Amino acid sequence: MAHVVLADRVAAAGLDDRVTVVSSGTGDWHIGNPMDRRAAALLSSEGYDPSAHRAQQVRATWFAECDVLLAMDSTNLADLRELAGAELEPDRVRLYGEFDPAEPGADVPDPYYGGDDGFGTVLAMVERTSGVLVDALGDLDLG
Repeated sequence: MAHVVLADRVAAAGLDDRVTVVSSGTGDWHIGNPMDRRAAALLSSEGYDPSAHRAQQVRATWFAECDVLLAMDSTNLADLRELAGAELEPDRVRLYGEFDPAEPGADVPDPYYGGDDGFGTVLAMVERTSGVLVDALGDLDLG
């Protein structure tokens, strides 16, 4: 959900020629699959297009290729930092929730095993945080 929303916001801000949004999991159990049908239905109902999204696993090359990697929760943050190794600047692997204006530093909960209302909660967090992230990107020299 965060990938779809953030990519939409990046495009709306006119930054999509300089900013590429990719997403992945740290595990390989969903590779190639579309997102959860409940997440896709909610995104569609809110005017987003989730149809192109497919699950993938984080690639080792991303630590060199990407300016920042955002983890959705503290467990994923620790996993990414371990995968990245000691050479990577710590600020390049960050918690997505650090940018949440309502709950700074919060983990984004995984709604997969809960009820449908959890997807709405996550979408609200993702939308408000994506706005802050895009504003921060707009302030950078992305030449």
